[in-house]
Amino acid sequence: MGEQSSFLLGLIGWPLEHSLSPVIHEAALKACGLEGEYKLFPIQHLPSGEEVLEEILLRLLNGEIQGLNVTIPHKQNVIPYLDSLTPCAQEIGAVNMIFQEKGKLIGDNTDKDGFLIDLKQKVTMEDREKTALVLGAGGSSRAVTYALSMDGWRVHLAARRLEQAQTLAEEYNENLGFDISALSLDFEALNKLQVFLIVNTTPLGMAPEISASPWPSDISFPKGCFIYDLVYNPNETLLVKHARNLGLKASNGLGMLVEQAALAFEIWTGFKAPRISMYEAVSDQLKQLRQN
Repeated sequence: MGEQSSFLLGLIGWPLEHSLSPVIHEAALKACGLEGEYKLFPIQHLPSGEEVLEEILLRLLNGEIQGLNVTIPHKQNVIPYLDSLTPCAQEIGAVNMIFQEKGKLIGDNTDKDGFLIDLKQKVTMEDREKTALVLGAGGSSRAVTYALSMDGWRVHLAARRLEQAQTLAEEYNENLGFDISALSLDFEALNKLQVFLIVNTTPLGMAPEISASPWPSDISFPKGCFIYDLVYNPNETLLVKHARNLGLKASNGLGMLVEQAALAFEIWTGFKAPRISMYEAVSDQLKQLRQN
């Protein structure tokens, strides 16, 4: 794949105006000495966005586009339109990137490894038990829950719609032999859980709705836990700020964003991803957004 020197990459999802993916991938293309661009392809919820989705996927199939990322709300509903999934995407049941190979559209998931790689750089386990609470049960939650379970964590899953969490837990437990429990979003009870890690996989707190948080500000967290918020814009979400104010360690999802992007970039282009350039570009962009 390394023979090609110009790439059209992009992102499908809704809404997309606050996405930082173009900044990351265009920095990667430039650092690798490649031509090209990374475009945003807003596609409304299905079925209203179906025609546009089919048109974009056809452009990927015929080689006009070399790679697509997938974000909410399409990480699961894009699957029927693809020819096959990688084993990882198949088991997760969600796709965050698509590539074309030998005339077939293949869905993959780099969120799982992107999350784990970043988490391991930030969390020192010492003698702590691998216990986690994951907030949300959508496409990102599937990847995070799968990643943690595969890495030997005991996962509790809590979502606004309890049945969504129960469905995901049952699916993973039955098909993959995991031990995931589904819980209702009762924060007084969640606060008493014996967990070392809390991961927010919901979009709550993401710009422009920065006054929202998936965890009430008047309720503390389980003692000594680490908070990981997949949201990275703003740089310090209300959730992260709340945790730090209570003396807890917390991180946003910027490292995961860059790592999952780097893994996708390597599959699409065949070039080694310039992770430092990608991280610096998105950090600079976030700084500018904060100043405006």
